[in-house]
Amino acid sequence: SNKGGSFEDMIAYVDADGNLTDTPPDPTQKVEVEVEDIEIAIPKKEDREEEEIITDTEGKVSFFDHSKGFGFIIGKQTGEKYFVHVSGLIDEIDENDKVSFELEQGMKGLNAVRVKIID
Repeated sequence: SNKGGSFEDMIAYVDADGNLTDTPPDPTQKVEVEVEDIEIAIPKKEDREEEEIITDTEGKVSFFDHSKGFGFIIGKQTGEKYFVHVSGLIDEIDENDKVSFELEQGMKGLNAVRVKIID
């Protein structure tokens, strides 16, 4: 409600961080935005850009605890460490085994699955 103030006293601006302010924006910081670039919802799956596919398919078992049923594999190409669970094994594995595997997204990152020993 207006209690005797001017129109300029009622105007609020949004700064670059999305906060309300009474200071007008700096005209030199103006950014042009195309209407097509504004998204107000999650894009459809077919419209989204594809995520980078990791191609590690071979690696070495760095740790495996048979009593707990899990371990880690270090990818040969990337050097990344991947979690492996006994449910994702085709062959029984031990530490320092060379293995081939596929990657699937798990709850906490990429998991090695369909793990089998290679020569």
